Amino acid sequence: MADILKTLAETLEQRKSAAADSSYVASLYAKGLDAILKKIAEEAAETIMAAKDGKADRVIYETADLWFHTLVLLAQQGLSPDDVLNELKRRHGVSGLDEKAARAK
Repeated sequence: MADILKTLAETLEQRKSAAADSSYVASLYAKGLDAILKKIAEEAAETIMAAKDGKADRVIYETADLWFHTLVLLAQQGLSPDDVLNELKRRHGVSGLDEKAARAK
Protein backbone atom coordinates (compact mmCIF):
# COMPACT_ATOMS: atom_id res chain seq x y z
CA MET A 1 0.00 0.00 0.00
CA ALA A 2 2.82 2.40 0.73
CA ASP A 3 3.83 2.07 -2.94
CA ILE A 4 0.85 4.13 -4.08
CA LEU A 5 1.65 6.80 -1.50
CA LYS A 6 5.22 6.95 -2.79
CA THR A 7 4.03 7.15 -6.39
CA LEU A 8 1.53 9.89 -5.57
CA ALA A 9 4.13 11.83 -3.58
CA GLU A 10 6.54 11.71 -6.53
CA THR A 11 3.84 12.93 -8.91
CA LEU A 12 2.83 15.71 -6.52
CA GLU A 13 6.47 16.84 -6.29
CA GLN A 14 6.68 16.98 -10.09
CA ARG A 15 3.53 19.10 -10.25
CA LYS A 16 5.12 21.72 -7.98
CA SER A 17 7.23 22.94 -10.89
CA ALA A 18 4.52 22.58 -13.53
CA ALA A 19 2.57 25.44 -15.07
CA ALA A 20 -0.67 26.19 -13.24
CA ASP A 21 -2.74 25.44 -16.32
CA SER A 22 -1.11 22.04 -16.89
CA SER A 23 -2.81 20.09 -14.10
CA TYR A 24 -5.32 20.34 -11.27
CA VAL A 25 -2.59 19.90 -8.64
CA ALA A 26 -0.35 22.52 -10.26
CA SER A 27 -3.31 24.92 -10.19
CA LEU A 28 -3.80 24.24 -6.46
CA TYR A 29 -0.14 24.95 -5.77
CA ALA A 30 -0.40 28.19 -7.75
CA LYS A 31 -3.44 29.27 -5.72
CA GLY A 32 -1.51 28.73 -2.51
CA LEU A 33 -1.98 27.31 0.94
CA ASP A 34 -5.46 28.72 1.57
CA ALA A 35 -6.86 26.99 -1.53
CA ILE A 36 -5.33 23.68 -0.49
CA LEU A 37 -6.69 24.02 3.04
CA LYS A 38 -10.13 24.88 1.69
CA LYS A 39 -10.11 21.69 -0.40
CA ILE A 40 -9.14 19.61 2.64
CA ALA A 41 -11.99 21.12 4.66
CA GLU A 42 -14.42 20.48 1.81
CA GLU A 43 -13.33 16.88 1.43
CA ALA A 44 -13.47 16.30 5.21
CA ALA A 45 -17.06 17.58 5.25
CA GLU A 46 -17.98 15.34 2.32
CA THR A 47 -16.43 12.36 4.09
CA ILE A 48 -18.44 13.12 7.21
CA MET A 49 -21.66 13.40 5.22
CA ALA A 50 -21.00 10.12 3.41
CA ALA A 51 -20.44 8.38 6.75
CA LYS A 52 -23.60 9.88 8.22
CA ASP A 53 -25.51 8.62 5.18
CA GLY A 54 -24.12 5.13 5.81
CA LYS A 55 -22.84 4.72 2.27
CA ALA A 56 -19.61 2.72 2.39
CA ASP A 57 -18.73 3.32 -1.27
CA ARG A 58 -19.08 7.09 -0.79
CA VAL A 59 -17.02 6.96 2.41
CA ILE A 60 -14.22 5.26 0.48
CA TYR A 61 -14.48 7.72 -2.42
CA GLU A 62 -14.55 10.80 -0.21
CA THR A 63 -11.77 9.51 2.05
CA ALA A 64 -9.62 9.01 -1.04
CA ASP A 65 -10.28 12.65 -1.98
CA LEU A 66 -9.45 13.75 1.57
CA TRP A 67 -6.23 11.77 1.66
CA PHE A 68 -5.25 13.01 -1.80
CA HIS A 69 -5.68 16.65 -0.86
CA THR A 70 -3.83 16.04 2.40
CA LEU A 71 -0.96 14.61 0.34
CA VAL A 72 -1.02 17.82 -1.73
CA LEU A 73 -0.70 19.78 1.53
CA LEU A 74 2.20 17.64 2.71
CA ALA A 75 4.05 18.18 -0.56
CA GLN A 76 3.32 21.92 -0.49
CA GLN A 77 4.81 22.04 3.01
CA GLY A 78 7.92 20.07 2.00
CA LEU A 79 6.77 16.96 3.85
CA SER A 80 6.16 13.41 2.67
CA PRO A 81 3.81 10.54 3.45
CA ASP A 82 6.77 8.85 5.15
CA ASP A 83 6.85 11.67 7.70
CA VAL A 84 3.27 10.85 8.69
CA LEU A 85 3.80 7.09 8.52
CA ASN A 86 6.83 7.43 10.80
CA GLU A 87 4.75 9.39 13.30
CA LEU A 88 2.03 6.72 13.21
CA LYS A 89 4.69 4.06 13.73
CA ARG A 90 6.06 6.03 16.68
CA ARG A 91 2.61 6.22 18.24
CA HIS A 92 1.75 2.56 17.65
CA GLY A 93 1.46 0.72 20.93
CA VAL A 94 1.28 3.95 22.93
CA SER A 95 -1.93 4.58 24.79
CA GLY A 96 -3.89 7.35 23.11
CA LEU A 97 -4.47 8.89 26.53
CA ASP A 98 -0.74 8.83 27.30
CA GLU A 99 0.15 10.27 23.89
CA LYS A 100 -2.37 13.08 24.28
CA ALA A 101 -1.12 13.88 27.79
CA ALA A 102 2.47 14.04 26.51
CA ARG A 103 1.45 16.64 23.89
CA ALA A 104 -0.07 18.85 26.56
CA LYS A 105 3.30 19.27 28.33
